Amino acid sequence: MHYYRYTTAEVSCCYKYLLFSYNIIFWLSGMALLGIGLWAWSEKGILSDITKVTRLHGFDPVWLVLVVGVIMFTLGFAGCVGALRENICLLKFFCGAIVLIFFMELAVAILAFLFQDWVRDRAKEFFENNIRAYRDDIDLQNLIDSLQKANQCCGAQSPDDWNLNEYFNCTGENLSREKCGVPFSCCIADPASAAERASVTYTKGCISALEEWLPRNIYIVAGVFLVVSILQIFGIYLARTLMSDIEAVKAGYRF
Repeated sequence: MHYYRYTTAEVSCCYKYLLFSYNIIFWLSGMALLGIGLWAWSEKGILSDITKVTRLHGFDPVWLVLVVGVIMFTLGFAGCVGALRENICLLKFFCGAIVLIFFMELAVAILAFLFQDWVRDRAKEFFENNIRAYRDDIDLQNLIDSLQKANQCCGAQSPDDWNLNEYFNCTGENLSREKCGVPFSCCIADPASAAERASVTYTKGCISALEEWLPRNIYIVAGVFLVVSILQIFGIYLARTLMSDIEAVKAGYRF
């Protein structure tokens, strides 16, 4: 006589569709970012002439949009299909990637706090490189202008940094109409309000402005980091719980 043991283990539909809903947002957001990035590249003619990418001497913001879009699309797709198909491999990939991203974020935050001088030097170098390439890419130009207007700053350390740009520098051979000038985003909106400065442009560098902004908004930054961390931990929890259910069901079928 044979005896059969029927297992009561089953995959929780609640966790399964919660994880699917969690990832569908990632997937759709990733698709949207990819679409925006490719549209921006098509507007700049890069899709018709991919060699234009190598001609950019500064940071192209579209690269960031595309990289984030690819990551979100890949993770969202893996999570959605893994949840619906109860695929352990895809769920492990999703869970492992989220764990890796979480610890990378944590490591970057700790290292930035411990090596503030090094971060400041790299930020200065990065900003100066992009000042040189200010006219090379419209998206980079808009990014720098937005940063300077929002923080009421000019240049990396001071307005003199704009001498690094071939259109604004004060060398004798420079024939540009913008010679010895600065971008419009460096200009004070109401010069009368800054009469005591004897200047119509912001004199503070953007690195100093950002260093002053961070302590004033530390609770906002910490809150954003906390919310992002909680969402990541929640996704890891859902994936791990669903994997445990699937493994329990599979183990039950072996008897």
